[in-house]
Amino acid sequence: VQLQAFGGGLVQAGGSLRLSCAASGRIFMINTMGWYRQAPGKQRELVAIITRGGNTNYLESVKGRFTISRDDAKNTGYLQMNSLKPEDTAVYYCNAVITDNDWRRSDYWGQGTLVTVSS
Repeated sequence: VQLQAFGGGLVQAGGSLRLSCAASGRIFMINTMGWYRQAPGKQRELVAIITRGGNTNYLESVKGRFTISRDDAKNTGYLQMNSLKPEDTAVYYCNAVITDNDWRRSDYWGQGTLVTVSS
């Protein structure tokens, strides 16, 4: 099983970006999906998470600006980021808890994708 993250880039403050996280391999079921970020010199923090049932939770500072979603038919998760601020600049990582076809439940990480918000 692999996760690949896409969609980072450079954007001006107030702009938008959409990150995607595609899971591939011998997947039986994707449980929770989440996005984390790590800014230079800071610890990695949870930005948003979505359960299989669609329940979501967000970092307080992104509430109302970011929206996490998922398309289980495509084994893909998304993070829509609007009204971006310079303090959102970070490497964003997707994470998923996945049950594979052998019924093993594991935690997977995608490679980071850099989001840079200029002021």
